[in-house]
Amino acid sequence: MNRSRSAIPSQEEKRAVVRSMFDTIAPNYDLLNRLLCLRMDVGWRRKTIRLLRLRPHSTVFDMACGTGDFCRELEKADHRPVGIDFSRGMLSNARCLSPLIQGDLLSMPAADSSFDGAVCGFALRNLTEIPPFLDELFRTVKPGGRVGLLEVSEPDNRFLRWGHSIYFNRVVPFLGGLISDRQAYSYLPQSVEYLPEPVRLKAMMTDAGFVEVRRNQLFGGVAQVYTATRP
Repeated sequence: MNRSRSAIPSQEEKRAVVRSMFDTIAPNYDLLNRLLCLRMDVGWRRKTIRLLRLRPHSTVFDMACGTGDFCRELEKADHRPVGIDFSRGMLSNARCLSPLIQGDLLSMPAADSSFDGAVCGFALRNLTEIPPFLDELFRTVKPGGRVGLLEVSEPDNRFLRWGHSIYFNRVVPFLGGLISDRQAYSYLPQSVEYLPEPVRLKAMMTDAGFVEVRRNQLFGGVAQVYTATRP
């Protein structure tokens, strides 16, 4: 992934930069998500929930819940979500009925083995470290619990990858700048650099203790979802 790193903060400054960025873009975040993803992100969340295969009325932790997109879909699927996010701006713009907590994904205010499942949407690349997050994910989910991590990706097909690159790295910042904040929507595509390769991320999940770790590509590979079970 040979992109310019001009919009990418260093690890030392990343936490503060990302929090400020999401506070800034929160009011128009849902509108831009639907526009830039052509509403496909809604289907991707529903697919993630189906892959969890949880029983009705399961308690599900929505990590980096943002404005509550996953929480709303979990409510529709007859589950009981609880959301957590470290951006006060995102939480103040949330549109869901679920309990929401402001907190850090690397040190979550939740008891051990307290959730039947957990989801996380498009947030891994915004973390300062992924292994501590996976440890917290493992800790807070019950034995037998299922997790689903939804993220952006790059298509394997070179022609699709070329078209996706133009859209993701040029169109997204342009439209984001028109409606919201150009700097933020330049960071978001380039932040894919923070994501480990699929083999490495699956290995990280296994190292954290998860089993049945699987990766599903969505819409030709522009998105991906990792599912796993706590044994």
